[in-house]
Amino acid sequence: MSQIRAFLAIDLDDDLKPKINKIIREFKQIDANIKYVDLQNLHFTLKFFGDIDTEGIDLISEKIENVIKDFDSFTIKIKGCGAFPNKNHIKVIWVGLDEDEILKDLHDKLDKEFNSIGFDLDRKFSSHLTIGRMKSAKGKDKVKNTIETYNNIDIGT
Repeated sequence: MSQIRAFLAIDLDDDLKPKINKIIREFKQIDANIKYVDLQNLHFTLKFFGDIDTEGIDLISEKIENVIKDFDSFTIKIKGCGAFPNKNHIKVIWVGLDEDEILKDLHDKLDKEFNSIGFDLDRKFSSHLTIGRMKSAKGKDKVKNTIETYNNIDIGT
């Protein structure tokens, strides 16, 4: 039985990638040890499953189909910039997704379905796109200032 590292994600529209890349370029001007996410790999994670048996993929797909059939297409607004766990101890640099009730409802219903087949419920849903990971504290203050500069930026939908 083979395993894969799995997650459920929404791909980012290609029209938004240049706008996000502009922000990434600002961070790249800082002398900091940041590993950036490739633009073609930018995505919004709905659920991280971890290492799963490949045999379980069909059941996960079935649960996804059960939930999404009740949802119409919707628009996600990308807005702001921040850090995890916080701006004073930066590990992850992200751009945010405007908190949308439809998106939260989708996540919660999917999470409930996945819990019914043995996956843990998510602690708290935090909608974001990771753009980079800090590997050391080098340049932290300048990174923090750049995050604050883009804190309220409206990136698009």
